[in-house]
Amino acid sequence: MNKLAQISLAALVSALPLAAAAEYPEKPVEFIVPWPPGDLEDILTRMIADDLQKKYDVPAAVVNKPGGGGGPFPGAVEVALAPADGYTIGSFVIDVPMVGPYIGIPPLEGNPFEPVGIFLSYPFVLAAPGDAPYSTMEELAAYARDNDVTLGHFGDVTSPARHTLAMAKALDFSYSADTAFDALDCNTLASGDVDVINTTLQLIRPCLDDLKILMSVTNARIPLLPEVPTAAEVYPDLGFSTWNGLFVHEDTPQDVRDVIAGVAQEVLSSDAAGQVAEDTGAEIYWLGFDESNAQMEKDAATMARIAGFLGE
Repeated sequence: MNKLAQISLAALVSALPLAAAAEYPEKPVEFIVPWPPGDLEDILTRMIADDLQKKYDVPAAVVNKPGGGGGPFPGAVEVALAPADGYTIGSFVIDVPMVGPYIGIPPLEGNPFEPVGIFLSYPFVLAAPGDAPYSTMEELAAYARDNDVTLGHFGDVTSPARHTLAMAKALDFSYSADTAFDALDCNTLASGDVDVINTTLQLIRPCLDDLKILMSVTNARIPLLPEVPTAAEVYPDLGFSTWNGLFVHEDTPQDVRDVIAGVAQEVLSSDAAGQVAEDTGAEIYWLGFDESNAQMEKDAATMARIAGFLGE
């Protein structure tokens, strides 16, 4: 090709519009749920993934990454180490951004995550078998002062476990032992592995009629359990609730976050999500970036009070 032809070709190429950058999403998207399947965050995140797949015609799926009794942190690490491009999204409980950065896990130090939005408050409860010799927190406290009572929870550093242990301190008793589980359901109590569990209502619905619910760890009484007091009613300084949200790496572009948030908002305002709330007693809603950060600031103060009861 002679020089004139080369110049002409270069001029033609420069006149053509540049190829548009690929718009998100254009390849498979993974939502990491760091717990086994079946609980509320899993159900709702699958609904969000399904809607993303239908709307944008790309594969989208939930990947469960439970931590072997170590809470949600192994799954959180996977999101922290993934590229900040929105193709690996964390569906995280309160403990990932509020506890994970402070417990010596290098990829989580400094909190690499930012919220896309918080969307769920769990109907957490403290449950015992139906034949337990106590029916209220006060009766549990009186019984545990003279007898061994063991506790099952989701991990020593998780906020539900810490809250339950702080409540025991506030009521002047202690558990004889406590054990971490990935799943806390009907089988946990039926097997006799522990005497009391703090878990979500969703996981014990199949056997709810055979259990005693001593307390809910929620902002208000659970509609399905109108006679069960909240933690704040039992001990006002320990009012607390736990939540789940969608989180991405802090360097994730805003346009990517907007796509994720748009899909999530549509799903969480749907009739299907409303039915989940009615069936389970969960609070389902949407808090955007600023509202989510405000919620986390409030929760930090509550966690400081919990630490005080635990002598930390």
